[in-house]
Formats: sequence, C-alpha cells, structure tokens
Amino acid sequence: MLLLLLALAITVSTTAAPQISREQGNSLARKIDAINENATAKLATPKRTPITEPEVNSYLAFNIKEKIPRGLTQPQIRMVGNGQLAGRVLVDMDDFKRGRSSGGIMDPMNYISGQVPLTARGALSTRDGKGQFQLTSAEMNGYPLPKPLVQELVRYFSRTANNPTGYNIDEPFNLPAKIREITVNPAESIVVQ
Repeated sequence: MLLLLLALAITVSTTAAPQISREQGNSLARKIDAINENATAKLATPKRTPITEPEVNSYLAFNIKEKIPRGLTQPQIRMVGNGQLAGRVLVDMDDFKRGRSSGGIMDPMNYISGQVPLTARGALSTRDGKGQFQLTSAEMNGYPLPKPLVQELVRYFSRTANNPTGYNIDEPFNLPAKIREITVNPAESIVVQ
C-alpha cells in the first residue's frame, strides 16, 4: 500500500494544501489495518472502505513520513473524481542527479537543482484485483515534463531491495490485500475487497 501511495504521489497536481492532522492519519492507519485483517481472515467478507483525501495526506505527512524515499518530501494527493488523481511532491534534484548518468549538456535535468515541485495528473483504473495508472500531464517547477523523464524519476525514487528497477508507471499492478477495485470520487476513494 505504501508503494502505491508513493508512486501515485510522484506521478499524480494539486492546487491547494489539504487539511491534515495526526488524527486523520491515524484514522487511515486503522482502516489499512482493518483492510489487511479482512484480507487475511479465513472467511474474508466483501467490504467497502471509504478513504478521504485528508486521511491520505495526513497519513503521508504523519504516519509514514520516515518511510518516504530519501529525496522526496511533502507528497500530497488530490482525489479529483471519475478515477482522476492529482498530486504534488518536492523532489531533491541533486539527490536524483547523483544516482543517474548524465545525458550531457543537452540533458534538461542538468539545469535543475535543489528542492523542486513536481506536479502531475492521471487516471487510476482498477478491476478484478488489478490496477493501472495513466499519466495525463506532469510539470516540474511549472514547466511541462515529458513522460520519459517522469518515468525516470518514478523508477529512481521507487526502487527497493525487492524491486531494484523501481515502478513502471505504464505497467498494470496487483492491488494488495485482496482489494478488488478502488473507485476515485471527488475528495474520497472507496476501497472494495
């Protein structure tokens, strides 16, 4: 669930900071625990769990702040509706550039440094325990960012010991915890097991 939230935060634009609180973050933590418990139950029951935008952003800010990859800060997700998500994250471009080989003087990433806002929009479609994200637009520091550069950033910051190549935003993925689908409505998503 953490990697899904982070990948969406990296690959998804928001205009206003959502209202966040430790209480909202703890509320989502309890919901995630209940989703996982239902998935591991001997007789898992069909279940619908509403998750609000403030809960997600509070969870990112308070509950898993230490688990967010080094080089990324202040991730925010906005649930637009009709499957549409938007997001914002500050990216440490110096950290990113240390971990990649340069494309020479024509590489646009060579001219960006420090903490830079990355915003993006896209659509999440889910069905039968599978999900896919379709990136529709991205900007870095207000300038359009081509999809290959977004993909490079996502791969770099989503690498783990279990997934050393990182997340590919074009590939379908399995939803965790026997989740069948996620419906994205304005300011709220419904997780269906």
